[in-house]
Amino acid sequence: MPVKQRIRRLAFASIFVAFGVMALKFAAWRVTGSVALYSDALESIVNVIAAGAAYWAIRVSHKPADDDHPHGHHKAEYFSAVTEGVLIVLASMLIMREAWTALQAPRLMDEPSLGLAINGLAALANAAWAAVLIRTGRRERSPALEADGRHIMTDVVTSVGVIIGLVGAIVTGWAVLDPLLAVIVALNILWQGWKVIGQSVQGLMDVAADPEDTRKIRDIISLNSKGALEVHDLKTRIAGRATFIEFHLVVDSTMTVGESHVICDRIEAALQAEVPSVRVIIHVEPDDEAKLPPGTTAVPFA
Repeated sequence: MPVKQRIRRLAFASIFVAFGVMALKFAAWRVTGSVALYSDALESIVNVIAAGAAYWAIRVSHKPADDDHPHGHHKAEYFSAVTEGVLIVLASMLIMREAWTALQAPRLMDEPSLGLAINGLAALANAAWAAVLIRTGRRERSPALEADGRHIMTDVVTSVGVIIGLVGAIVTGWAVLDPLLAVIVALNILWQGWKVIGQSVQGLMDVAADPEDTRKIRDIISLNSKGALEVHDLKTRIAGRATFIEFHLVVDSTMTVGESHVICDRIEAALQAEVPSVRVIIHVEPDDEAKLPPGTTAVPFA
């Protein structure tokens, strides 16, 4: 199955998983009346909206380049991730409001065993699905898919913490633990939402490839630049799944256009074989534009 089709199917399936988990969590809340479980269920509404936003963004990002978007639509996924972060922050505020109300008159849960069992089932389903999304998002360079997975994994951690805390409330009889747990949940997802927004904004700002990937790109260019004199002014930027690479290739001024084009094709083919969804721009320059001293035999990078 093509990569793009696999990503779209996972994003679409994520919507149904989110609905299923939301139903389980609201069932757990209805059974127990716990404000902590209500806060967990409220966050699952965000998961549903975020899954829908991620699916839309992935479909848009997979559209081919057109006259209005000659470089493609890759950054659409970052908008989805920013939206998801904002929704997480909004959910935390709603949870805080409910927790404050419950703190005024704390009470123990009804049917705690059944409610916690239902919530535990929802957490297990979420954990398995989040692992799939994060792994696929990283491998296929899909920010929206990975952000959705990370958000769901945050939800899993929240659910586990809530379950442990509520068990403690049952054992000790301290009803106030229920709304206090809701406050902790709200603070945790507020922090996670802030991180999601920060990472997405970095993507929208044309962040460069990380140092490890940059070293790999330099090595590929050096190994395949035989016949050239030098490479300098390497620039990279990441946009969704795509990696944009631009650099200057210095050749002998007596070299023909056809000969220099052969070198460029060789470098570009090597990069395409090693770097997913790469876009390469090479500026060919004569030897008087070189930055290294004449006769240098080291790796041809200035």
